[in-house]
Amino acid sequence: MAEQNGDSSMADKVKDTVGDAMEMAEEALPTRSKKSKKKDKKAAEKAAKKEQYAKEAKATPKKAPAKPANEQQAAMPTRDPDAMFKEGWLDEVRKERPEPDVYTRFPPEPNGYLHIGHSKAIAVNFGFARYHGGKCYLRFDDTNPEAEEEKFFTAIEDIIRWLGFKPYQITYSSDNFDKLYDLAEQLIHRDGAYVCHCTDEQIKDQRGGTDEKNKHPRFGCKHRDRPIEESLAEFRAMKEGKYKPREAFLRMKQDDFVTGNPQMWDLAAYRIIDQPHHRTGTKWKIYPTYDFTHCLCDSFEHITHSLCTVEFINSRESYEWLCDKVEVYKPMQREYGRLNLTGTVLSKRKIARLVKEGKVFDWDDPRLYTLVALRRRGVPPGAILSFVNELGVTTARSNIQTVRFESSIRKYLEMTVPRLMVITDPIKVTIDNLPEDYEEEVENAFGPKNVEMGSHQMPFTRTVYIERDDFRETASKDFFRLAPGASVGLLKVTYPIICTSFEKDNATGLVTEIHATYDKPAEGETFKKPKAYIHWVAESSKHSSPIKVEARVFNSLFKSDNPEAVEPNFMVDIREDSLVTYPNALAEVGLTEIRRRAPWPEEAGEANGEVKPGPESVRFQAMRVGYFCVDRETTAEKIILNRIVGLKEDAGKGGA
Repeated sequence: MAEQNGDSSMADKVKDTVGDAMEMAEEALPTRSKKSKKKDKKAAEKAAKKEQYAKEAKATPKKAPAKPANEQQAAMPTRDPDAMFKEGWLDEVRKERPEPDVYTRFPPEPNGYLHIGHSKAIAVNFGFARYHGGKCYLRFDDTNPEAEEEKFFTAIEDIIRWLGFKPYQITYSSDNFDKLYDLAEQLIHRDGAYVCHCTDEQIKDQRGGTDEKNKHPRFGCKHRDRPIEESLAEFRAMKEGKYKPREAFLRMKQDDFVTGNPQMWDLAAYRIIDQPHHRTGTKWKIYPTYDFTHCLCDSFEHITHSLCTVEFINSRESYEWLCDKVEVYKPMQREYGRLNLTGTVLSKRKIARLVKEGKVFDWDDPRLYTLVALRRRGVPPGAILSFVNELGVTTARSNIQTVRFESSIRKYLEMTVPRLMVITDPIKVTIDNLPEDYEEEVENAFGPKNVEMGSHQMPFTRTVYIERDDFRETASKDFFRLAPGASVGLLKVTYPIICTSFEKDNATGLVTEIHATYDKPAEGETFKKPKAYIHWVAESSKHSSPIKVEARVFNSLFKSDNPEAVEPNFMVDIREDSLVTYPNALAEVGLTEIRRRAPWPEEAGEANGEVKPGPESVRFQAMRVGYFCVDRETTAEKIILNRIVGLKEDAGKGGA
């Protein structure tokens, strides 16, 4: 982590004139002189000719000139939020089993926080049911008491509701422990399971040797053909605690060594875990495995479409085999490609190491891609769902770069959050030719492209603050912002300012104050429009301006696109500048109203009452800097802002 107090710049800051800034500055221009009006007339005539040429070109079969990128984006239709259910893979799944009453489920293991990949599973299962007028269960697969914690149950449910989904019912695999045990005994009676005492090495050997020194075909466990009554007695002994962990297993007798599917090679159905369960206490010494539990719980809940990722495609055969063997209702399992982001790590084990070694704050550190981290970072729930919908659902795995994900967020925020001025690394500017008590109010629109967001008044006084990057000690032809003898426009302010001098701290070498004049032309003189406009905040006790904040700029945590491939391990790939902190940042007074009117945008779980919007729902664009939200560590005395994404893709790897 690095703290930014000096004059190093943010990589994604827009260095010169910004299109939107120019639009807003035009509103503040004074009445033109006669000479300027003549120029305007000529410009209008030139524009009319261009318009006529465009009409003629359109009437011909020639290809019309391409629109600028911003016009193309504005012309793009909004993607149907239900598109992935109306067409493609999910539509085919529906046609394959057109049940009138649709039931799906989202079955997470409560042993960690969900990550961005899980957002696709949530959107697919809850969204599929909602689109078809059905119901989706949230079922916690709590069959491993060694790894489960209450905080994970709470966090998972909260994230689902934050994304805007409401479970039909919240259930637990442990609700069915008695029923599952009875079916296990039935399976033994049907000669479909047996108790095995083999070691891990012996079981591995039974799967067949592949190397030259130990090459041999698969073979059955020596306990496979033991009498049914013997396996039944041994299974009951396991239940009563007569064996220690790994001394005995209940295995399913699935095939006769004719299939090449490893998911049919006598998988474990029950194992011994000497650990109290969070819901059933010490009642059980044995716990069912995922392969035994999942399909049967789907059956109990009458799931019509069991939708999971392609990693489970081989499991479909064992899923159907078990339902048939114990003669219960059989849901239809189908598999889609999972979502994976490159340039980060999603493994629970690896994230746990990052937290333990202090490389990140916690599981919700905004540099991570857990859903709690993305939420704290300020990513709106609708932006995540829009991204999933944009990718669509197929059987192919989606390996998406983090910069593409952040680009999608950026487009989403552009039209849904208000704009403010924030100075991350401020320099004081004194406008010497304005009176000491000079103060006027200028109007600043929250949404220049969306008038419904409204506007607010902000003070303009003799003392303002600008970004350190917007000043140079020596003027040059390629620098259009403030420098000695040069002028620059202040967004929304009528006239520009000209730098006359500056002061420096001899110890640090940093500029501490700039002196300038307000370049208001004398009556009859021509107003010369500046080449660039910059953002600013003013000092005003009347308006309690500026508002002091701490701004945290989060960059990619890792240097490479594949940190897991870096030798000796992913930990050496961590960027030193993954967090840059600006402790003395300043925000304009509009921030107060933005906080009061949150959430921005009002959508998904933040709008439907499923969750109480947190501080991260205060989202806005800091003009020329990036998109920010309020962090959960904010107090009455200190406001902390987190950067969601920059205004453009980071020049360095993955920062956005």
